[in-house]
Parts: sequence; structure tokens; C-alpha cells
Amino acid sequence: MAVRIAKELEEVRRWEGARDVRPLDRNVLRWEGLLLPQNNPPYNAGAFRFELTFSPHHPLVPPRATLRTSIYHPSVDPEGRVCQPLTTHEHWAPTTRAVQVLQDLLLLLDSPDPQRVLRPDLARELQEHPEEFWHRAREHTRLHAEPRPDPPGP
Repeated sequence: MAVRIAKELEEVRRWEGARDVRPLDRNVLRWEGLLLPQNNPPYNAGAFRFELTFSPHHPLVPPRATLRTSIYHPSVDPEGRVCQPLTTHEHWAPTTRAVQVLQDLLLLLDSPDPQRVLRPDLARELQEHPEEFWHRAREHTRLHAEPRPDPPGP
């Protein structure tokens, strides 16, 4: 398992959607890093710190992704838990790699889905008053997101 996780960590470090990914407190089963939404405002104006926690039974048990940076998003609750079907026991496949979990999370951040909801109030606002939702999401991102790091050099 440790060899697989080490290989997956190297794969995630090469992916452009995350930066500064490393074991948390030298524990290879807990990673932290920055997610960099690419496509859609307002989230692409900031970086979002995440934690990815693996079970000692990985890859048979899915990892758990948590956002440590506050975000105004219907699929992320105030504690940073994420509505991510890919990492549920019903959808998890042991062949799924950590980079795929993070790619799925980044896609979710870039494109809020009112069907993947942990905050019904925000999902309702997004559907019924989208201008207000996006205004609040922009302001929340401006106040809480981390600055985006410079692109890596050549």
C-alpha cells in the first residue's frame, strides 16, 4: 500500500490542478495541498487548501477529501466536507487513483451541481437567484481563498 500511495503522490504532484501537495505531519495517509480551479469564476480567482485522508485499507476503502479553505458552494458544508459520489462505497473502485479523486473534486468546484448538495440553502439560491449566489460566491472567494501561486517555471 505504501508504494502505491507514494506513486500516487508523485502523480498528483505532476498534475497542474494542484500545488504544494505533501504528506501532512509526515503521514503518508494524510495529504494536504492547494487545489487550483481553472475554468470558472469566481473560484478560479483563488486557491483552496485541501486534505486527502486515506484509510489504512486503501485502495479497498475510498479516501476522504476535505476542503480546509472556506468556500461558498452548495456541495461543500461549513466543515469542508464534500458531496463527492466518486468516494462513496457504492461508487468506489479500488483502481481509482488519488489524482482522479482530486480531478473530480476540482470539476465539482468549477461547476456547482444542484444535485450534489450538502447545503440546500445555497443550492436553492443558485437555482432561484443565481445572480445573488454568484455575487456572494465572488465575495466569499475574495475574502477566504488563498492567493494563487505563480505557475511553475520552465
